[in-house]
Amino acid sequence: MMLLLFSSVLILSVLAGWGKVMENFFGSLTGGISGSISTGILGLSLIWTVLAFFIPINIYVEIPFILAGIFFFFKKKLHLEFHHFSKKDIFLIGGISLIILYSSSFYPYILDHFGYYVPTIKWLTEYGLVKGISNLDFTLGQMSVWHIFQAGFSGFSDPFLRINAILLITYTFYIFEKKIWVQLCFIPILLLFSQSPSPDLPVITLSLIILNEIMTGNKNISLLFAYAVFVFSIKPTMIWLPLLVFLCSVFIFKPNYKNWILGTGILILFFIKNIWTFGYPVFPVAIGDFGFTWKPNPEVLKISSQYALQKTYDMQYSYEEIQKFSFYDAVRNWFTLEGIKSKINLIFILSLAVFSVFAFIKKKKIISLVCISLLIKSILVLAFSAQYRFFLDVFFVIAFILFIHFSKKKSLAFFFASSVLVIGTLSFPNFIRQYIPSFRPGNFMAGLKKEQLYEPSTYHYNKFETFKTGNLKFNVSKDYPFNFDTSLPAISASYIFDDAKAGIFPQYIDEKNIKKGFIWKKLTPDEKKEVQNIIHIIKNTNK
Repeated sequence: MMLLLFSSVLILSVLAGWGKVMENFFGSLTGGISGSISTGILGLSLIWTVLAFFIPINIYVEIPFILAGIFFFFKKKLHLEFHHFSKKDIFLIGGISLIILYSSSFYPYILDHFGYYVPTIKWLTEYGLVKGISNLDFTLGQMSVWHIFQAGFSGFSDPFLRINAILLITYTFYIFEKKIWVQLCFIPILLLFSQSPSPDLPVITLSLIILNEIMTGNKNISLLFAYAVFVFSIKPTMIWLPLLVFLCSVFIFKPNYKNWILGTGILILFFIKNIWTFGYPVFPVAIGDFGFTWKPNPEVLKISSQYALQKTYDMQYSYEEIQKFSFYDAVRNWFTLEGIKSKINLIFILSLAVFSVFAFIKKKKIISLVCISLLIKSILVLAFSAQYRFFLDVFFVIAFILFIHFSKKKSLAFFFASSVLVIGTLSFPNFIRQYIPSFRPGNFMAGLKKEQLYEPSTYHYNKFETFKTGNLKFNVSKDYPFNFDTSLPAISASYIFDDAKAGIFPQYIDEKNIKKGFIWKKLTPDEKKEVQNIIHIIKNTNK
């Protein structure tokens, strides 16, 4: 926790310094210290995304950006910005920040941390963006902009990958600067995402900031759209946000093509990044085929879409069973899943219904546009893969608009009471295991360790086996399904099984230069035997 405190002070200063410089070119969306930090996040994320095409985002990139950011911070005298807060607010911000840092010091427990976040960051820091990386390990084709941003600070300023804690502190600054107190109530829930560089936290916090700016009359459509597209680039299920800004521009503000230039540039960069790593403009959808040779095998894409459909039903039905569902069966079974997921699904639909009625009664154009945007996003999610994690942001948006006038006193009381509950759950996870056994992440919470008061808790494994098929020499984690601590290049065992099922296997484009990327090739009879032998070894090891 102490190391996180020092890390946070350093990174916040760097982001504010860079943000203040970038505001000379882009302007500021929100103003204040939170506005400078947010601009710094946007600017550095875009710069490092461009650099990642050519070089690794490692300590040699990190050091000059850190030094320059610190220089700009003191040159612009940004420490004086904190004088705008009252002494009482500084005390409260400090207390909330300590709660954030304490919560983020626990062991990571979100499974994507081990199978997606950390492996992605390892590739970015060692090689940058690698062409056709999805052919090696399909999940890596996402390469979220948020993980590129995290990679830029993972050398020495944030080696524990707790960038989400820094963003939560920035979010706290914004709440106090704008006095939008109801958003304090959201922080305790977001504490559950602070131990990992989960993209869910930045898209929720940034979307709430953008939404508040829209509702309070911010007319800077250019920056609003740019930030909205940036959020979309972090997680494309946030499609409702750029759609909302577009609708506001058309129906509320005067449209101007110049407003779309910056956001369109970010969108093009997002498409190019995805095409480079995945072969198509939007991961994991095989739409927009330009015929690139490094795109994934069609059979692998089919397996992925089948898996996504199974995830809709929490893996409680096979793909074949789901295919036989009538429309009535599909809806009924989604609402009657075993465990907590069915309750979340029901609350989601009820929330949309209540909000739709609220928007109709209020008859305010901005609320109606928010409602339309959320409904479009929800229909798309329900059509492709109705997993609760894809519509989690909808709950926050609806709660914000319904309770926007919540007082400071009530919000602080709710925040501290809820924080005690969340911290108690993180510290003593047996409680949630006992009373909500269907909440699977609770099974991976490790509880309180005294060492985390100094250094945030992290896992180390580093056990793997090495194999070779064709020109590809690769590593597979030993007796563990994820490659968070496996030397590169690493493949998850599950994708080896999928490749074998499809009769293909990844290969280097250039065996002497990993940076040139990966393609897939059909297995020869001898190679099929090699892969089956590898699978046999993996299965016996995992026993």
